[in-house]
Amino acid sequence: MARIFLFADEAGDFAFKRGDSASRYFIVGTVALESCDIGTRLQALRRDLAWRGKPLKDYFHASEDRQEVRDAVFETIRDSEFQVHATIMEKAKAQPQVRESKERFYKYGWLYHLRHSNRKYLTASDELHITTASVGTKKGQAIFTSAVNDVVQQTVSRAQWATSFWPAATDPCLQVADYCIWAIQRKWEKGDSRSYDLINNKITHEYDMWAHGTKLYY
Repeated sequence: MARIFLFADEAGDFAFKRGDSASRYFIVGTVALESCDIGTRLQALRRDLAWRGKPLKDYFHASEDRQEVRDAVFETIRDSEFQVHATIMEKAKAQPQVRESKERFYKYGWLYHLRHSNRKYLTASDELHITTASVGTKKGQAIFTSAVNDVVQQTVSRAQWATSFWPAATDPCLQVADYCIWAIQRKWEKGDSRSYDLINNKITHEYDMWAHGTKLYY
């Protein structure tokens, strides 16, 4: 029985409005791994960068890292074996009932994502361990934890699964997910495909949920 490791992350915000401070898209995404060896390689990279005096944060975080650090991270992860799956939600196309609360919108995105992306990597005999970066306050985290667990129960049709919610700093594989979803976000939000092109061959599911919708609600 194979165990698949799924590391999850999101990009975008829950501000349903126009303006420079609000994202156009909310993106949910996962990185599927059969082995977590890539985490060991990232830790080795971090030690090497520290030895060379490069500017490092507390952990690899794509939106905050300096470009020379990003380049080194992408060079490391692009040589590893994994799949990237992303579901793109253009927020202005979300019907009012879908976005009546950020928790409902979040759950809706994850339900759709897991229901349609897991066929890319999952067979009936596989075990599945989903690790999601913890978010927000303790109250918000409890709501999101419950939402993800509920979604998994609806989309994974067997008992062999587990979910974990850890700070991204605690697991380098969560940092891989952060980098990949950030690269996809840059392409959709800003038309910047520089980082996206580095991982394009890893992306096996990139779906614009409301691509055929034409009505904008704000």
